[in-house]
Amino acid sequence: MDFLALASPPVESAPSDLVLTSVQGNGFEVRDWLTSFPLLLVALDPYTHESAWILETAGRLLEHYAPADVRVGWLATADPDGCKEFLGPWAESLLTLVDDDRETVKALGIERLPALVHIRPDLGLQVANGWDPQEWRAICFDLGKYLQWTTPLLPQPGDPVPYTGRPAS
Repeated sequence: MDFLALASPPVESAPSDLVLTSVQGNGFEVRDWLTSFPLLLVALDPYTHESAWILETAGRLLEHYAPADVRVGWLATADPDGCKEFLGPWAESLLTLVDDDRETVKALGIERLPALVHIRPDLGLQVANGWDPQEWRAICFDLGKYLQWTTPLLPQPGDPVPYTGRPAS
């Protein structure tokens, strides 16, 4: 399937030399993370209420895509211990990337946290800043179209109301 046919074309590209580091300490350039599958990440700030409010919704969304041909995970602006403490079992069950200096958030052009980030194999980048269910759904629709996968219902009853989140910087 052609990525150019997506409903929400990327505005930016992820820097190919950007290093993403897992909670276990393994760092690889973004292109190495994309060798087989695109990336779908939920970027969070473990030290804000706004990121805590979306945790269960985001976890449900990532679990929806986990069996598909996409690498799903968290991008948390904390050190490994802070990530594990905030995410709890989510840090073990899904890929968790650490960004305690917020260089990754900055390089990906994320302005507000939480955010949904889709990095395509061609490094095309889609970012939904804050919790805006329509923007998150648009990214999920595009990803689902590419993967030939269903798009999760967003929002679902019990999900938080939309909010802008906190500045990422």
